Amino acid sequence: SRYRKMSRKVEESLRFMKAIGVDLDGPEMSSIDFFTAHECLLLPYEEALTRLDSTSGKWVDTSAHLLWVGERTRQPEFAHFEFVRGLANPLGVKISDKASPEDVLQILDTFNPHNIPGRVTLITRMTAKGIRKSLPAIIKAVKDAGKHAVWVSDPVHGNGFQAENGFKTRKFEDIRDELEAFFDVHRKMGTHAGGIHLEMTGKAVTECLGGDNNEVTLEG
Repeated sequence: SRYRKMSRKVEESLRFMKAIGVDLDGPEMSSIDFFTAHECLLLPYEEALTRLDSTSGKWVDTSAHLLWVGERTRQPEFAHFEFVRGLANPLGVKISDKASPEDVLQILDTFNPHNIPGRVTLITRMTAKGIRKSLPAIIKAVKDAGKHAVWVSDPVHGNGFQAENGFKTRKFEDIRDELEAFFDVHRKMGTHAGGIHLEMTGKAVTECLGGDNNEVTLEG
């Protein structure tokens, strides 16, 4: 069966590693650094899991390592914005093509007043057209201001549409095009494209249609 074939390959790999002197009982083989992230959306839930760290005196939301605020909840002085600005956690912010360079600079000034590298991740969700039109000006403003930011692409949520059956979905080709635009723009601007933001579920959903292999359709 497919499972047995995979199991045999794992066993062969372990035997090879042992033969070349790898300690299979060492901590490197029994543990891993695993980090989590999710959207800061339900404030009563996040507040209940926020603690004052006794060693640093800072507030830490223990529900995840990194929390992000969405395009609809990142407005200054709104509840989600004000909540996350007081956290010591690394923070992410979704940025659409509606965001101006001034908006992004205000976010960075508020969330990262000491300009600590890695503190804020800017997660763009703009569509391919929006990336090419709006992102260069935002990148230039951040660079000119000397601000630190991790640049990440969310190629899914800016490309949503409602299908004929009422399901909200997006096309694989649009997701791919936005990713290509994201890397193209950063290459031209001389900045580092730091990663891709994807949200996962174990449920049988039609979050994405199309693809080259085993194409997904609304009919299954």
